[in-house]
Amino acid sequence: MAPPFTLVGIDHVVFTIDDMPRALAFYQDVLGCVPGYSYPALGMEQVWAGAALIVLWDITHPGAASAVPPVSGGCNVDHVCIATSPFAPDAMRAHLAAHGVQIDREATHGGARGMGHSFYIFDPFGNKLEIKGPAEYPDGR
Repeated sequence: MAPPFTLVGIDHVVFTIDDMPRALAFYQDVLGCVPGYSYPALGMEQVWAGAALIVLWDITHPGAASAVPPVSGGCNVDHVCIATSPFAPDAMRAHLAAHGVQIDREATHGGARGMGHSFYIFDPFGNKLEIKGPAEYPDGR
């Protein structure tokens, strides 16, 4: 069974960090990223890296309680977001179920292409993936 979407690329990557000023200084000053979306209640700042976002999530912030904490050995990525073409949520649910993939959660929020619908799943190795459709606009664009 073919997937009900085509892959577009990476929308964003989320890095868990423990010092937001230091992280922003590195990504903005060293790499030249520019400010993106800001979620102060979550302890999260996003910076643009070209057409994609790098999300910095401060695990010392009370709003980051659901973030995956760093693991010894350097693992500090919460999830990778894969951008897709438009999809029908019911078709996505059916596709994932047909492959035995459990949906961790669904959400609508901002990413590199705007506010859109996402499915969070895990690969067979426990890596969290966000499968994110394109931006959805109130006027139906």
